[in-house]
Amino acid sequence: MDHFAVVTDSTSNLAPGLDEDYGVHVIPLNIHWGDDTFLDGVTLRADTFYRWLKERKDFPKTSQPSAGAFVVFFEEVAARKQVDTILGIFISSEMSGTLASALQAQANLATKRPDLHIELVDSRSVSMGLGVQVLVAARALRAGKTLDETLALVKQCRDSTDVIFAVDTLEFLRRGGRIGGAAHLLGSALNLKPVLAVLDGRIESLEKVRSRKKSLRRVVEIIEERWTGRQPTEIAIIQAEAGDDLPWFAELVASRLPCEKIHTRTLTPVVGTHGGPGTIGLVVYAVDEEL
Repeated sequence: MDHFAVVTDSTSNLAPGLDEDYGVHVIPLNIHWGDDTFLDGVTLRADTFYRWLKERKDFPKTSQPSAGAFVVFFEEVAARKQVDTILGIFISSEMSGTLASALQAQANLATKRPDLHIELVDSRSVSMGLGVQVLVAARALRAGKTLDETLALVKQCRDSTDVIFAVDTLEFLRRGGRIGGAAHLLGSALNLKPVLAVLDGRIESLEKVRSRKKSLRRVVEIIEERWTGRQPTEIAIIQAEAGDDLPWFAELVASRLPCEKIHTRTLTPVVGTHGGPGTIGLVVYAVDEEL
């Protein structure tokens, strides 16, 4: 029996099967489209979502799970995993109310279930910027690390992670209200393509360049500059409907950023609602596996 369980939310972009491989449990966020509400990646898959985004004239909205949904989720995980401790790592509190709902559920359960300890971590990130922290926690758990040791590894991962990406348009970030410090780019000439980063939990602007290809090259170059003399533990390519740009970008990453673990994940519907089609980025981190 594990001594604690690791949980996260659907914006972590973890590959299917993590429940079986690492025992990670995922609570989905909500997508509201017209009169319908869907569960991120559960009742609305990425392929359907991106097809609808092209075909439909109305625009989806997203919301966090309720505190009540979290109470049920935490209790179900505790029962299924037979644990009295849960470690939850969630999307940045600057981008979503998900952590706030989890904190409310934690407070409710402190009275209802005093035997159940819930430790919550603000990832200060999203997509695989969150996902790599969850992977580090799950691997630490499987290796027999204590909760305190695992939290130290997660913090190290959070502090070392870079999330740099390019979007084809800022319109989706604007519509979704997640544009953060990149808001000043709105109204820029249409041929200017922004290079963005997740910094301290918010989306911030790094640069704006004059072509799509150059913006993608700058994503790789910025990571290359930041990681000179350091070896990443893992690199994740994140993308949404990137088309022919994806294989070209992946080849560039492999040639410029040597790393044994490079994998690609498609943004979930909730994250894709805000990034939009054409988003491509890199998530890079390092941890001391001997800690």
